[in-house]
Amino acid sequence: MNTHHHSRAGRGTHGNRWNPKADGDLLGSVEINPVFARPEEATSFPKFRFPTSQILPETAYQIVHDEAMLDGNARLNLATFVGTWMDDYANRLYMEAADKNMIDKDEYPKTAQIEARCWTMLADLWHADDPGKAIGTSTIGSSEAAMLGGLALKRRWQHSRSAAGLSTDHPNLVMSSAVQVCWEKFCNYFDVEPRYVPISEEHKVLDGHDLARYVDENTIGVVAILGVTYTGMYEPVAQISHALDAIEASTGLDVKIHVDGASGAMIAPFIQPNLEWDFRVPRVVSINTSGHKYGLVYPGLGWAVWRSVEDLPRDLVFNVSYLGGEMPTFALNFSRPGAQVLLQYYMFLRLGFDGYRRVQEDAHNVALFLSSHIADMDDFTLWNNGSDIPVFAWMLTPRADRAWSLYDLQDRLRMKGWLVPAYPMPANLQDITVQRIVVRNGFSHDLADSFLEDMHDAVDYLNSLTAPMPSESRASGFHH
Repeated sequence: MNTHHHSRAGRGTHGNRWNPKADGDLLGSVEINPVFARPEEATSFPKFRFPTSQILPETAYQIVHDEAMLDGNARLNLATFVGTWMDDYANRLYMEAADKNMIDKDEYPKTAQIEARCWTMLADLWHADDPGKAIGTSTIGSSEAAMLGGLALKRRWQHSRSAAGLSTDHPNLVMSSAVQVCWEKFCNYFDVEPRYVPISEEHKVLDGHDLARYVDENTIGVVAILGVTYTGMYEPVAQISHALDAIEASTGLDVKIHVDGASGAMIAPFIQPNLEWDFRVPRVVSINTSGHKYGLVYPGLGWAVWRSVEDLPRDLVFNVSYLGGEMPTFALNFSRPGAQVLLQYYMFLRLGFDGYRRVQEDAHNVALFLSSHIADMDDFTLWNNGSDIPVFAWMLTPRADRAWSLYDLQDRLRMKGWLVPAYPMPANLQDITVQRIVVRNGFSHDLADSFLEDMHDAVDYLNSLTAPMPSESRASGFHH
């Protein structure tokens, strides 16, 4: 089983596990500088227990503000796919809608209507046969949207097998070994066998090669990723569909595709409009995307859209009586924020197609600019160049005398504030370590120039470590 999947936030496999003891003793306390404390207020609070008394809101604010201030600078975070900036009008709208509960469609009917407008707009953007007959939903993120797509595939398969009097005991889902971790979770949580098609240096993504070895009568569907988390590369959906056509011609198995477009579904329509990956491909029955990635909205927001109402089994949709109203719901979460749905509609109105195209093109151009400069550095070989989504990865060019790794480069860049993750590739390629950059809205050419300057400085420093160490440095116990 692949144990090196990525989270949707784009974090690698290092440093993700939280340990409260690493944050101080469980009985430790927060000390307040006297300048922030008011007369008669306590100046020490337990970290992991409720304080015994109240404090003034400005004091509580200052404590939380000062701790959060020590987080990294989001603008310099080249690891995450998640949006980190919106304009002042969006921020105002966010605060005005912070109290809206998306599940309560009876209390907030206009927000519910706007939600339906958004997924209908996405169905149209993704070339649904008839957007008015499509069906969709907002979610707390793309991971939830992906799981809903998987559930629909499983239930459709179960209905088909039951109608034919066949067993529904052993469903499986076929996907790349570089699949995002939410799909491993889906298979674990919903009793589906994951079948990972290994990527290789020859087949860097799931491309339909050897697919017949993995598909059988128990296959509920195939996941195609439009923007692999490890590298940003597109999986060729039309090519995968052609491979499934050949399988159907020889076996009679009609296997559908779900497109995990967490990032690419909000990139390809604008800058690669002729790429056929969406509902133009007949086997694609559902698509998910992240509103909070290249949808340009704050976290957390995802979208799931099905080609038509027939592609979403009715028995997955609950009619819930809630706060005086009857409403349909298909979600893993119940109460959740409605503000991000309004922010998504704001962005659709604010930018329109041309605005989204300009924003995504800018990010794309910066990615190509960065990757071309990194490719020109002797120490690196690109895995891909960011020509799909504005994300690319590189490896170290083999050299016998090199005394450093990409993990060392990651640490050197972090000293300058840049978060640029290094991590091993998935199963069958785990001996290859790559480093990856995600270019998002707001990462300008000026910032890219600053990053390249710091990267050259870091590489020059690390390469200096290949020279013989002075005797006093060795004697002091320095070890690289």
